[in-house]
Amino acid sequence: MDVATNGSALKFLIYGRTGWIGGVLGQLCTAQGIPFTYGTGRLQNRAQLEADIDAAMPTHVFNAAGITGRPNVDWCETRRAETIRANVVGALTLADVCRDRALVLINYASGCIYEYDEAHQLGSGVGFKEDEAHNFAGSFYSKTKSMVEELLKNYENVCTLRIRAAISSDLSNPRNFIAKIIRYDKVVDIPNSMTILDELLPISIEMAKRNLTGIWNFTNPGVVSHNEILEMYRDYIDPNFSWKNFSLEEQAKVLIAPRSNNELDCTKLKGEFPEVLSIKESLIKYVFEPNRRTSKA
Repeated sequence: MDVATNGSALKFLIYGRTGWIGGVLGQLCTAQGIPFTYGTGRLQNRAQLEADIDAAMPTHVFNAAGITGRPNVDWCETRRAETIRANVVGALTLADVCRDRALVLINYASGCIYEYDEAHQLGSGVGFKEDEAHNFAGSFYSKTKSMVEELLKNYENVCTLRIRAAISSDLSNPRNFIAKIIRYDKVVDIPNSMTILDELLPISIEMAKRNLTGIWNFTNPGVVSHNEILEMYRDYIDPNFSWKNFSLEEQAKVLIAPRSNNELDCTKLKGEFPEVLSIKESLIKYVFEPNRRTSKA
């Protein structure tokens, strides 16, 4: 594809203005002096997307739109048509329009399409690679993410970034994984791959500059358990914080759909960006140190 490679000529078109990732992307572009605009068209409306691109004339397009459900993915179980329209039809339409315009699309996707199995056992350190078959379809949300990823593999202009349990230093954001679990009555304690947005979202911009495409496990290397995160929260932020655990079986009784638990292999990401920190190192540097309590009061 004949795409822009001159960093000084960059201009981004971003979808997902009202979302968490889309909003942070705009802030990062402003900080880096990268011209950008937010798309206003609905992703499933091809004519509106074409109008957005004609007006913005971007060098790259970012898709941070889609449905995860509110307050969680259980929402998608009873709103399947809406979920398909946003997560499958919309993403495919945007990818197709971008391909027609020779534009790289950075598509923020989900790593919740795998679960621990015999070949990737919990605690083994063996993670799922980008080219391995998906094995989790417990929630309708995950089904749609799996569907669209399989189809987007056929678009050579798409860079698919698999995010899991997104975390940022903004602990007030209700979408932040830490903000969620500190409010739960009980949590399961399972090691998982997770994404520290403060570190990795700027890398996604660098990926656009390099015109990288294909599928990428977009998590910090290694895994961290829920209890380990909550211990850090107690030690760095709230010494009076406490929590209770329960089992997966007990959790299933209060959820509509099962949840994915897995480790993703980050060899590919580390090969391109060797500076990426492990999940525990990144948590401390980007999340807990900036939020460390300043007094013992």
